Amino acid sequence: MAHKNKHKEKSSKQNEPEHDEGAEKNTKRLKKEVFEKELKKLQVELVHLQEWVKYKGLRVVVVFEGRDAAGKGGVIKRITERVSSRVFRVVALPAPSDREKTQLYVQRYVAHMPAAGEVVLFDRSWYNRIGVERVMGFCTDQEYHRFMQNCPQFERALVDDGIILVKYWLSVGNRQQEKRFRDRIEDPIRQWKLSPMDVEARRKWYDYSRARDAMFEATDTDFAPWHLVDANDQRRARLNCIAHLLSMIPYERLPQADVDLPKRDESRAYDDEKSLKSRRFVPEVY
Repeated sequence: MAHKNKHKEKSSKQNEPEHDEGAEKNTKRLKKEVFEKELKKLQVELVHLQEWVKYKGLRVVVVFEGRDAAGKGGVIKRITERVSSRVFRVVALPAPSDREKTQLYVQRYVAHMPAAGEVVLFDRSWYNRIGVERVMGFCTDQEYHRFMQNCPQFERALVDDGIILVKYWLSVGNRQQEKRFRDRIEDPIRQWKLSPMDVEARRKWYDYSRARDAMFEATDTDFAPWHLVDANDQRRARLNCIAHLLSMIPYERLPQADVDLPKRDESRAYDDEKSLKSRRFVPEVY
């Protein structure tokens, strides 16, 4: 759960207290060298977890939710950058098509559930209905309430079928979200991350807060609990989330097979590099 904020600051521009999700504590940002050292250790463990998942034929689903600019993509990137994309699959679905809108709501998510030996990371998930669809008016009240009622049953079915389900809410405060949005506006490399929907989400901060609270109330169950990650410091959030994920899936380090690298077979040798000289190489600009 998110840590309690013992040092919450008053806004200098407003008399009312600032409601900051994620409890933005007065903690110095984790140094880059410390972060990279600890990340490497965790990524080694993720490789061992990967081999265990394949060996045992486990099926794992990890859901990442949170406000816009909370850092979901950054956590997912650090999880996946040293493991196989054939084992760790990322699912980030676009808005539903006209055909998908007529289907059972969870149908397009079920299509991406893991087979044996796979870990599926949902960068946003079926919880879109309780979050963005509810706040932005993309679903009816009836559709919303029906899903709120059915969601725990859906997740119960996943767990009962043997899927390991882990749900994360990345919690970011008001000041941090605003800072990250402004950084995106000013940085041409990150401007693509700021969509019209993100801008509107900024205005609807409290609507999203209420939607989040209702979501936790209805779907924070013993068999599929929510785990909150304080994401105000992105480096700490990435390390904490990966460490927690590793703790949620008991695994053992499997012995590595000895590999004997064979010598090149010279019986059919030829000047293979000469045969490439007439081909089109990329210009060496650098």
